[in-house]
Amino acid sequence: MTRSDLVTVLAERFGQLTQRDTEFAVKTILDAMSDALARGHRIEIRGFGSFSISRRPPRVGRNPRSGEQVMIPEKLAPHFKPGKALREAVDMHLPVE
Repeated sequence: MTRSDLVTVLAERFGQLTQRDTEFAVKTILDAMSDALARGHRIEIRGFGSFSISRRPPRVGRNPRSGEQVMIPEKLAPHFKPGKALREAVDMHLPVE
C-alpha cells in the first residue's frame, strides 16, 4: 500500500473528509512521526507496533571491485517492531506454507 492508496481508502471510509483534507492529515501524521524519530524519540501505537531508532555500529567493509578495506561509519536506522495484535491479525489472514 502506498501513501496515495492510504489517502484514497481513508477518504472513502470517512465521507465527511475531502481527498485534500485526508491527504493533509496523512502527511501531517507521517511528518510528525519522522520528526519524532529524527529527535531520537520512540513511537508506540498500541495494537499496531512501535518505531524506534537502532544503532548500526561502525565496521570495516570491502570495496567489491578492488577488494580494499573501507571504513563504514556508524548509522542510525529506523526500526519497526509489530505489536501482538498486528502479528496475530497477519498470521490469521495469511496461509502458512
